[in-house]
Amino acid sequence: MNDRTAYTGIDEFRLAAALLVITIHTSPLASCSETGDFFLTRVIARVAVPFFLMASGFFLISQYARDAGRLWAFLKKTAVLYGISIAVYLPLNLYNGYFSGKHFLPELIKDLVFDGTMYHLWYLPASMLGAGIAWYAVRRLGFKKALIVTLGLYAAGLLGDSYYGIAEKLPILSVFYQNLFEITDYTRNGIFFAPVFLVMGGMAAEEAARGESLSLRICGAGLGVSFLLMSCEGLLLRELGIQRHDSMYLFLLPCMYFLFRLLLFRRGSRKERIRTWALLIYIIHPMMIVGVRLLAKLTGLESLLIQNSLVHFLAVSVLSVGCSILAAEGYGVLYGKKKRGGRHSAAQGKDRAWIELDLDNLRHNVNEFRNAMQPGCELMAVMKAEAYGHGMYEAAVCVSRMGVNAFAVASVEEGIRLRRFGISGEILILGYTDPERAKELRRYDLTQTLIDYPYARLLNQQQRAVKVHVKVDTGMHRLGFGKGEADRIAHVFSMKHLKVCGIYTHLCAADSLEAEDVRFTKQQIGSFYGLLEKLKERGIAIPKVHIQSSYGFLNYPELPCDYVRAGIALYGVLSAPGDRTRLELDLRPVLSLKSKVVLIRKIRRGESVGYGRAFTAERDSRIAVLPLGYGDGLPRNLSCGRTQAVIRGQRVPVIGRICMDQLMVDITDAQGIFVGDMAAFIGWDGSLEAVAPDLAEQSGTITNELLSRLGGRLTRTEAGM
Repeated sequence: MNDRTAYTGIDEFRLAAALLVITIHTSPLASCSETGDFFLTRVIARVAVPFFLMASGFFLISQYARDAGRLWAFLKKTAVLYGISIAVYLPLNLYNGYFSGKHFLPELIKDLVFDGTMYHLWYLPASMLGAGIAWYAVRRLGFKKALIVTLGLYAAGLLGDSYYGIAEKLPILSVFYQNLFEITDYTRNGIFFAPVFLVMGGMAAEEAARGESLSLRICGAGLGVSFLLMSCEGLLLRELGIQRHDSMYLFLLPCMYFLFRLLLFRRGSRKERIRTWALLIYIIHPMMIVGVRLLAKLTGLESLLIQNSLVHFLAVSVLSVGCSILAAEGYGVLYGKKKRGGRHSAAQGKDRAWIELDLDNLRHNVNEFRNAMQPGCELMAVMKAEAYGHGMYEAAVCVSRMGVNAFAVASVEEGIRLRRFGISGEILILGYTDPERAKELRRYDLTQTLIDYPYARLLNQQQRAVKVHVKVDTGMHRLGFGKGEADRIAHVFSMKHLKVCGIYTHLCAADSLEAEDVRFTKQQIGSFYGLLEKLKERGIAIPKVHIQSSYGFLNYPELPCDYVRAGIALYGVLSAPGDRTRLELDLRPVLSLKSKVVLIRKIRRGESVGYGRAFTAERDSRIAVLPLGYGDGLPRNLSCGRTQAVIRGQRVPVIGRICMDQLMVDITDAQGIFVGDMAAFIGWDGSLEAVAPDLAEQSGTITNELLSRLGGRLTRTEAGM
């Protein structure tokens, strides 16, 4: 996230939340108004911990993820912090006699897992346990079902907290909570309390990523109404005297929903220091309470520093904030020196060679397709071969958030990866899958292409309910039933274990507007729709139909279809630079291929460069070395001046042979190029653009192949990051 999109409101409210936590443990208004203090500490301040949980969920919990790496990193970081906090408070625990008593070990285990070894440390194990529950609930069930599950846990927690007086009157619930409180002292823990707020934070992040938001006015009004209701709820429950604890309210949920969304409107630069200060304030403030009390006794100022609750709160707050800032800044100075003394750092993923993705352009292209498609037609985003080199995860998540609900891949492995990334909707496997893998097709809810009749029979014999699309060969002679096999196709619809969800063909010459190719394509179209009529005559209800790939759509947009299989064009490029189409959309390239200058050499006339001495300088020259090679997917046949890089808005030729891991360019005639400068082989640099179709043509291939071969060791970054 760059500074322009940082959620400043979340960072800034962390400090307010930390101070609200201090109010809970110091009761600032206790010496002047018992009701006022209850309202401050047991109503207003109850938004603090849910806010911290929602902030964690906002950056952690997502329907989409490559793997559980983010979760484990969060758990590790929190566990380390928990361990340090336990150690910091160990002397105080010893002084209080924490480690004495017969049931020390069971109590210790209970506190470590649920309640914390100090009264405020419960938040750390709760956030870890809650994060695990929320993460796996969202990944397995999706946000809506996960919210329902965690709301159920929260409701159970309510009956053990603010509404305990109701639960204890019901024998079954009374026994349940009595046994539960043998394991944990409170229900405001990582099982009943934390998960719902973590899920709500993740939902807020997902809505923000989709560009969905309520208006500022609605959020403000919603917060006002829900806070008023929560206030009434808290005061009423206090009057009724049914609270066992007072951390959980029914109207706390809508209150946090609107409060968090209000904070999202505050955008600006990152406030990383405030994050650190707030965390330290939360951790150390009980120590500051002890310090203030000790100071009061030593100076004889108990009446001012302890008995005056407001002064007590202010003293603890000032001391907590001051010590936190000093500790954070001191650590920052030491760490900064150590970092500056080490090797130089680079922007993440941009230290060698990388792919840069402009996801705004991808979103634009999706909208271009949608606006041009026939009513009722859906976009099927083709994700095979790492989304044509763009990155399957990045591309699939981006379009899924736009509501694209159909995807196409080449293999079962690619389909499984999409599911593991969190992609829902239909995933069609365009290629062959061994029928013995029907169990995986079923498990991951993948749709398999039927490549011919014998294959359909074999797949049906696996006795696994599998979704399928029928592929029809109308002239390409690759995969599919013959166009004259209407009877066999009709029989597939009656196979017990195959659910036919679609039928399609591929127009193999749709990229050409030559008269002969157009005639052939129209024959394919006629054959396909003619076959559909024959199936109708046999009483078959026609499933979803698709015939258009990128070029099929751009040259034959009028065809009635349920899907458009958008491949290369979805990513803003065509297969060749000279391609023209009947439908001209404003498609924008998504991918840039970049490297950087890591070394500049001066060579004399007559000296050679690279393998085989393929380049010999005809003059004294300046040569720049770039760490990008054919091992990264840049074709070796672009060696010896067949292509150029763009550096500081100037085209410079590749010289010598491209190596596996690096290449050289001649910068003799270029101005102002230095080590560290970026070089673009695809994409913009300054006022010049290098385009993928031109690079592909120089290599004697098509854009599809060039992009699909970009190597796995290239990191992918988002433009502007």
